[in-house]
Amino acid sequence: MKGLIVLSAAFVVFVMPTSLVWLLARRARVPDWILAGFLLAGWLTVFAGWFLSQRAQPGLFPETSPCHGIRATPVSQYFPPDAFCRHADGELRTVNGPDAKLLFWAAAGITVAMPIAAVRARRQAVRRSAPTVTSRKTPAEPRKGA
Repeated sequence: MKGLIVLSAAFVVFVMPTSLVWLLARRARVPDWILAGFLLAGWLTVFAGWFLSQRAQPGLFPETSPCHGIRATPVSQYFPPDAFCRHADGELRTVNGPDAKLLFWAAAGITVAMPIAAVRARRQAVRRSAPTVTSRKTPAEPRKGA
């Protein structure tokens, strides 16, 4: 029973959003490379943000928390994602380095840029497939009575 619940949760959290985005993009005729980039960058943003915000929290092994040996309290911030240790004097010190934050912001930027690229690609495809309208001038008809 527990396995069924875990499987159902994984389906609802991962498979349904991914398949919904995939189907909507297919219907809108978004190019495959844009769709793949959007999905990969989107999930990378989610996981990097989760990792950054939960890094100071003691999970299964409390001694692995960066705040464990220094008698500090772990504090999480969800957006922008970061984790801190609150020391006895009240000072907050981050436990995440600049590289991890750069990864998050790069993935978030790509996630935002991909829908913009999809709109531009779609507009270009529509322009290319639309028939060109040329104005034809008909030869002048002779005047009556002239």
